[in-house]
Amino acid sequence: MHSLSPSELSILLLEPSETQRKIIMSHLQQEGVVSIQTATTLADAKAIIARHKPDLITSALHFSDGEATDLLAYIKQKPEYQDIQFMLVSSECRREQLEIFRQSGVVAILPKPFNADHLARALNSTIDLISNDELDLSHFDVHNLRVLVVDDSRLARNVIKRTIGNLGIRIITEAEDGQQAINLMQHNMYDLVITDYNMPSVDGLALTQYIRNESQQSHIPILMVSSEANDTHLSNVSSAGVNALCDKPFEPNLVKRILYQLLEE
Repeated sequence: MHSLSPSELSILLLEPSETQRKIIMSHLQQEGVVSIQTATTLADAKAIIARHKPDLITSALHFSDGEATDLLAYIKQKPEYQDIQFMLVSSECRREQLEIFRQSGVVAILPKPFNADHLARALNSTIDLISNDELDLSHFDVHNLRVLVVDDSRLARNVIKRTIGNLGIRIITEAEDGQQAINLMQHNMYDLVITDYNMPSVDGLALTQYIRNESQQSHIPILMVSSEANDTHLSNVSSAGVNALCDKPFEPNLVKRILYQLLEE
């Protein structure tokens, strides 16, 4: 399928500061974006979305009438807005403040100030999420791949399903935590497991250890998705037998490359 270019994207830029709006607009225009609407409050943004649904919302964190999280929750709750992508542009760097955005499946979190490279990657991720670009595998028919997606956040599962669905994967089973995944694996066979790291009761590490040491499917490829930048955690999961690690928010292009490597090896 023909992949979109930035010039075909429609963007809503939500930023209360006039100076910041001008800076971000100028960056977007340099990347080739031509359709940009702007808003300074959440109320304005909702009115614009109702009139003309954008492909991507680029948003600051704080507004006079609320927070970016309010708008994110608003678009995630309405089925007709589910496919609007969301990018946060913020000088906030405290991990706990940003975690809610990582978990809810934003396409990117850009720092202020950001560079052209950051923005280009985020726009490409948006394009990947709204274009279908099937994996072409030599050993498998991608439509027959059985994938188990394990995450305690429904939003995060939806993002993963959407990303891999765009790659042509159709047979997707969901589990809300590691324990549910183990129960499913005792009765079903899968070709790939995509699991979150942080989950209540049985986390991604414990699930990986179960798959590698106790299950009938010990050789199945495991892709771990994590918002943990903690090196100890990451070395633990690598030694437990995870095949690949991916950050939240994850980039579709990266997921595509990882899946290609996992399934073609």
